[in-house]
Amino acid sequence: MPRVDVVVEAAIARSFKVEQVAGMFDLPADAGGSERFSVDIPAADESDAAGKPAWQIGLIVGPSGSGKTTVARAAFGAAIMQASSRPWSCDAAIVDGFGESSIRDITRMLTAVGFSSPPAWLRPYHMLSNGEKFRCDLARLLLHQQPAADTPAATSDVAVMDEFTSVVDRTVAKVCSAAVAKAIRGGLVGPRRFVAVACHYDILEWLCPDWVLDMSDGRLTRGVLRRPTVPLELRRCEPSLWAMFKRYHYLSHHLPAVMRCYAGVLAGQAAAFAAISPVIGYKGYRRFGRVVVLPDYQGIGIGGKFRDAVAHIEGTLPDCRRLSLVTSHPAMIRSCLASPYWRLDSARYSRGQRIAGRTAPAGHTRMVCSLVYRHPMSRGCCKGGVPPDVVKTNQT
Repeated sequence: MPRVDVVVEAAIARSFKVEQVAGMFDLPADAGGSERFSVDIPAADESDAAGKPAWQIGLIVGPSGSGKTTVARAAFGAAIMQASSRPWSCDAAIVDGFGESSIRDITRMLTAVGFSSPPAWLRPYHMLSNGEKFRCDLARLLLHQQPAADTPAATSDVAVMDEFTSVVDRTVAKVCSAAVAKAIRGGLVGPRRFVAVACHYDILEWLCPDWVLDMSDGRLTRGVLRRPTVPLELRRCEPSLWAMFKRYHYLSHHLPAVMRCYAGVLAGQAAAFAAISPVIGYKGYRRFGRVVVLPDYQGIGIGGKFRDAVAHIEGTLPDCRRLSLVTSHPAMIRSCLASPYWRLDSARYSRGQRIAGRTAPAGHTRMVCSLVYRHPMSRGCCKGGVPPDVVKTNQT
């Protein structure tokens, strides 16, 4: 295992004030002119016996001034990026800030880091919240960072973010840490390794790194922690709660009065919202009209579990003959197709042409899928009930 040995030196002018401080505390006048850091850190290209990468996620953590950035720069060179070092245009939408990347790759990456609100993708960077800005910075780092010409090949596939979660509140920090870990381990960001450099220890069990370098004592530890469970409580709610969620959904902000509404509550706070409406002219047919998760809680799988729990309640009512969901959101489509509770009923491109294979025809970039809920005990579907980590209640 390589060892990073860094000496930081600076020539300090022997001013009168310097001499005063040195005299007050019995220090040599050049006491602040040099500092040395010597730690073990996994190599960027470290592999196991089978030749596969030995790690995917690393964390360098410690208090301010402990040498985190210095060590990260020495170990990974030009791969390191400050959280806000790359400016965004003041008059361009977020989706235009990723260079030549395709819109498919951009939206997939934004969703992977927990920023899956289409209306927000069309806003300029300065109009976003701190949490949303952080996720955009992270998405651009993972998707679009180009290694410098002098970057060694070993570190060319390593993305390092300094000041990780430093500018966001701690709830967003934890959720975003879990989201990026899920994206990297799920292969959504390609064959890349990620190193976070942070001063907060509360993200450790949410990021679940393969190794942790604690600069407070210089100790390197290995082993992936288990992420805490996220108990989501399901409640019936009034349609008025939609006001909290409507700006994050891509459909009309108007909510018809006939819709039956549900809220997903996390630690006493509403985190998700769903509305079910009857299908006019078809007795016993119901459809999801809205499903949305607040940005602070996106990226850790809450949306899929919440949707399936609501579907289980609605789909098992005696008068429900069919429950469907129509969506054009790529993340929602992927989530439903990966779930045993949904089957694809039909899929069309935006102009009505049916899908032929996997490739969209020229000019047809929006796919709309209709999916039908399958009861857990129905034929062809795995057995089971409400998805785990979801508690049903009938509170209003």
